[in-house]
Amino acid sequence: MRDIPVELAGHLSGEVTTLCHCWRVTRRDGVVLGFTDHDDDLAFDAVTFHAASGLEAAEAKTDFGFAIGGGEVAGALGSDGLTEADLSAGLWDSAKIELFLVNWSAVEQRVLLRVGEVGEVRRSGAAFTAELRSMMHRLDARRGRLFGASCDAELGDARCGKDATTSDYRGTGSVLVAMSRFEFRAAGLGDYESGWFRGGLVSWVSGPNAGRVSEVREHRVDGGDVRLALWQQTPSAAGIGDTFTVTAGCDKRFETCRDRFGNGANFRGFPHMPGTDRALSYAASDDGNLDGGSLFR
Repeated sequence: MRDIPVELAGHLSGEVTTLCHCWRVTRRDGVVLGFTDHDDDLAFDAVTFHAASGLEAAEAKTDFGFAIGGGEVAGALGSDGLTEADLSAGLWDSAKIELFLVNWSAVEQRVLLRVGEVGEVRRSGAAFTAELRSMMHRLDARRGRLFGASCDAELGDARCGKDATTSDYRGTGSVLVAMSRFEFRAAGLGDYESGWFRGGLVSWVSGPNAGRVSEVREHRVDGGDVRLALWQQTPSAAGIGDTFTVTAGCDKRFETCRDRFGNGANFRGFPHMPGTDRALSYAASDDGNLDGGSLFR
């Protein structure tokens, strides 16, 4: 049961109220932002909650027990702290959001309504809608190892054991031509075979995307032409000469680990587990006829 401060309870019982909502957002990079649907800025707890921010409640939902409640907020890009580059860079992914009900005529009269995290973000032009998930969604997160045929280590980490910082597994390049924010031609990677960086990571060193990391969807080498395609567009358009490092990719298969990287002894999957085809198969005699009794002979 939520405790409502006495002063706010008295205000709520009156015939006229002066209420608004305030959102305090703590992004993944530690930046704290404040927004309000009031028509003037408000401040409390050392945070300024900006009005006319383009953020407003779109839906709210609360569920009993361990169900994942939440809601949605809708907004428009372009206001302070709500930029397309930050959304594309993932700075709002899993950001912590605290929702307050506030008496804007006396901000000390307020109550914390809910705490959650940003989930899925849907965009349409300059507008976006962000899903708010209650803290119960963390109970759905996987804990421990999952037994499966593929490897659950990352290339170069302690469990993998390979040194991915050497030139064999990491290259340095620069942008020759950016065809789009998904694909570009690169210089400096001519010594690597086609597909070597497929599934790897591009870490931008200079340019408007410096500090960002992108996953490689495709790596193609055609003569002296080297092209990299990304799974997601970069936050900003890459420019000629922008530098980056790119690491080799691994598809998590045992054959790749053994033959491509010579690291089969450290493979962290279970490649010999029987799959669903084995579980759904039936016993048959040598001539192909059903012979279910043979399992018990």
